[in-house]
Amino acid sequence: MKPTPWTQFVLQRDLPDTAFVAADLGAVVEVYEPEGIEVEFVRASGRTQALVELTLADVRATRR
Repeated sequence: MKPTPWTQFVLQRDLPDTAFVAADLGAVVEVYEPEGIEVEFVRASGRTQALVELTLADVRATRR
């Protein structure tokens, strides 16, 4: 699946240098060809917690 901005994704693996773990939800905010994406993670309050550059292998699409 080719991501587009604001597509929601589930993190596939823990990110050891951050507080994020597999199954955390994020949204794509930027797509970098060929495999890069920037994902925004937000707090429950709606404030941005972090913007993280990942690859498509690091995430999977959410299920409806």
